[in-house]
Amino acid sequence: MGNAVRTDPGTLWLDTRIRVSAGEVSAGVYGSGPPIVLTHGTPASAQLWRRVIPELARRHTVYVWDLLGFGDSTLDESAAPSIATQAATLAELVEHWGLTSPDLVGHDIGGGIVARAHLVEGVPARRLAFLDAAVIGPWNTAFTEHMQRYADAYRTMPEHAFADLVAPRLRTATHHDMSDEVLDLYLAPWRGAEGQRRWVAQAEHVHFDDTREAVDRLRDITAETLVLWGEQDGWLAPSTGDRLAAAIPGARREDLPGAGHFAPEDDPRAVARSLARFFA
Repeated sequence: MGNAVRTDPGTLWLDTRIRVSAGEVSAGVYGSGPPIVLTHGTPASAQLWRRVIPELARRHTVYVWDLLGFGDSTLDESAAPSIATQAATLAELVEHWGLTSPDLVGHDIGGGIVARAHLVEGVPARRLAFLDAAVIGPWNTAFTEHMQRYADAYRTMPEHAFADLVAPRLRTATHHDMSDEVLDLYLAPWRGAEGQRRWVAQAEHVHFDDTREAVDRLRDITAETLVLWGEQDGWLAPSTGDRLAAAIPGARREDLPGAGHFAPEDDPRAVARSLARFFA
C-alpha cells in the first residue's frame, strides 16, 4: 500500500530515492489498487500531478517520479536528459516496482517517454493515456528551438536575465492565470546557476528523433488508449492530439474545455475524473 498524499501547502512530497543506470530518481507511491504510473514532461516535475493523485489514489496505487535532471532527480554527468534516457529509466522503474502490466500516463514529453518505453523498451501496459503529449512531431516550441540553436548564449546568460525569460514562459503553460505560489513551485528546480544549466541541458537534448522510432510503431499498440487534450493548449494545438489518436488503433479522444497545456494545473478534477473513468 502506498503512502497517504501529503501536501504542504499544495506541494507533493516524494519520499523515495531510486538508483538507476543514468542517475538517481526521486519518486513516490500513493494509494492502493491497480497500478498507474504518471510521467510528467518539460519544464515541469511530479508536482504537476499533485492535485490529480488524491482522486486516482482512491482506487489505484499511483507511482510518480521526477524525470532525470528535473525536480529533485539527479542525472549523472555522463548521461543526457534525452527522451531515450528517460524511457530507459521508466523501464527500470517499472521493473524496480515489480509492475507486470501497469497503466501508463504521459504528459508533454512524458507522452513521448511512455510511447518509447512501451514500444521500444518493451514496457508492458494494460492501458495508455497521453495528455497534451509530445509524441508525433513537430512538437518543439519556437522558444525551445531557439534555445537549441543558441544554447551557449542561454547557458552563459546572467542568472537574473535567464529567470526573466523562463518565468513568463512558464506562465503561458496554463490557460487560467498562474498564481505566484504555483509559479514558484515550478521554478524552484530551475533557480540559480545549476538550475539554469539543467534547463538548457534538457532543452538541448529533447528532440523528436527520440520519438521517431516509437511513432513508426504506433499502429502496433494493442493496449486501450486515451488521448486527452487541453482545449486551450497554446503549446501543442489540439489538432496534434487528433493526429496522435488517429495513428493509434481504436484510441479514444477527449478534450478538456478551459484547460491549457498544463491541464492538470488548470483543471485537475477534470483530468483526474477522465483518467479514473478510463482506467476503471
